[in-house]
Amino acid sequence: MNIGSFLLDGEPCYGVFSGETAIPASSDFIKVFRTLRDVLDADAVAALRQDTDHDRHVPLSEIRFLPPIPNPRKIICVGMNYRKPYPVDGVAPPDPDNIILFGKEREAMLAHGEAMEIPAGDAAKSFDYEGEIAVIIGRTARHVAVTDAMDHVLGYSAFNDGSVRDWQKHSVYAGKNFARSGAWGPWITTADSLPMPEELELTVTLNGDVMQHTFGREMIFSIAEQIAYASHLFTLRPGDVIATGSPDGTGGSRRPKRFLMPRDNVTISIGPDCTLISSVQSAS
Repeated sequence: MNIGSFLLDGEPCYGVFSGETAIPASSDFIKVFRTLRDVLDADAVAALRQDTDHDRHVPLSEIRFLPPIPNPRKIICVGMNYRKPYPVDGVAPPDPDNIILFGKEREAMLAHGEAMEIPAGDAAKSFDYEGEIAVIIGRTARHVAVTDAMDHVLGYSAFNDGSVRDWQKHSVYAGKNFARSGAWGPWITTADSLPMPEELELTVTLNGDVMQHTFGREMIFSIAEQIAYASHLFTLRPGDVIATGSPDGTGGSRRPKRFLMPRDNVTISIGPDCTLISSVQSAS
């Protein structure tokens, strides 16, 4: 099942996606659960499946996508989770001893179909894409074991951890949090509709050319290990997002480097049914 949030007739809404249509949650359901995060907090996803407005299939062309969870409490990103030569030219760094985490601000993240903004000034010279598999938490997790971690997963989505490489030299936080520099969506595909996380396929294209391609099994630290690790730092809540790392093939890892420019188009796919599309434009 694909679930997510969108604007319908200018009003915030959420529901189920089927083919080329969105099926909004019923008005009575939305009166009880104002946002999709409220649905997750109440463990009511199964009820959402049954309580959509079945007579109203809205063409996707008539909605405006929002981030699947517009108000996540946390967006957690994992760094250096695939083996690759970047950032040391031509020399593969050793595997990290521990999981590397950093945070992403909501202001940095856009929805499917929106245009990412190239930062103004010198920051524009190193604006990069990073395709990732995002895992969305469905049940509260605190001090969970690796063996139990996957019981807390709602599903998966496509994620672009847009990065300004030169600003990462200032701090990871700076390089990763320029406004409107990343995106995720278009929806969350529930875990019961997908293969095991090791078999999830990630494909990233830039203007139609494949730039990144991998499977979940290529991660250094598994999704279960990431959830368990993060849950020992803080409480993971329903709707929290963990972006699980980006494989080789980003613009900064190429020779010559290929950073994003106006009118570029980036697609990030998780399997055959979840593709995030982002254009690129200069900051206004």
